[in-house]
Amino acid sequence: MPSMRAIEIVEDGGPEVLRPTTRPVPTPGPGEALIRIHAAGVNRVDVFQRRGIYRPPAGTTDIPGVEFAGEVVALGDGGGLFPIGAQVCGITIGGGYAEFVAVPDVQLLPLPRDYDMIRGAGLAETFCTVWGGLFDHGRFAPGESVLVHGGSSGIGTTAIMLARHLGGGAIFATAGSAEKCAACERLGATRAINYREEDFEAVVREATGGRGVDVIIDIVAGDYVPKNLALLADDGRLVFVGRMSQKLDMPFNVLRVMYHRLVITGLSLRGQSPARKGAIVRQLRERAWPLLDNGTMAPVIDTVLPLEEAAAAHQHLESSQHIGKIILQVR
Repeated sequence: MPSMRAIEIVEDGGPEVLRPTTRPVPTPGPGEALIRIHAAGVNRVDVFQRRGIYRPPAGTTDIPGVEFAGEVVALGDGGGLFPIGAQVCGITIGGGYAEFVAVPDVQLLPLPRDYDMIRGAGLAETFCTVWGGLFDHGRFAPGESVLVHGGSSGIGTTAIMLARHLGGGAIFATAGSAEKCAACERLGATRAINYREEDFEAVVREATGGRGVDVIIDIVAGDYVPKNLALLADDGRLVFVGRMSQKLDMPFNVLRVMYHRLVITGLSLRGQSPARKGAIVRQLRERAWPLLDNGTMAPVIDTVLPLEEAAAAHQHLESSQHIGKIILQVR
């Protein structure tokens, strides 16, 4: 059986538990495509898996990595949405930190026009998560306002761009430095708030004349929850797409939720069925991919490291010094 290079998690712990290894090349099943990976995105879900906080679903690979860019090299029975040789990016339940991955072909997207594999590897996970959070669960509509927490992250930069180009209302973002705030505003944020120096609740309340915002995309949770609920306008939607805070249990004002008809919801993309992921992928291909093809927007790439330096990539991600995506170059 042919083998491939990969990164494994030898035990729960810090970045040092990520080690290069050799694994068998996977075989594509029915409706799947085998991808020769050229680059893979690094995401918070990978960090949570490494720490033992977020285990991969039973029966799936233990190799981390949920997004990639590469080339279709084989097809399972019934597969064929993309032909052999097609350059694609996509999402996977795991296995992205490797030379090959087998995924349902409904979870694949074509590389945008003139994109290399590095840029392509920074697209699928963040765009699918933001689309599911902002448009599906958040029901974001043109002209509405949005607050994006972690605005300089991969999720944050993507949310700002999509809200700007498909929404047009006021966009607020939080970030942890003047440099990060400037990056958010260059991407289209109306006002970026340095949460280390300003109270985002007070800033947004003043900027909106006390009305608040229609949608909040939150990757933090924890102590942000009461502030978020206080900032939602009538019929507002709070959407959790991450939880950087370790505080999971948070009381909130039920009467405010009732009186203002607020919606509290969330999205965890990894555990969704291929059919549900495929539905998001189709919406992205129709609505967002033309904007990537014509250069209206593009992923923000912070750092590129070789696959074998996955531990360093995780260290950089956890330092929160990055702006945009961290990418592992596989070949």
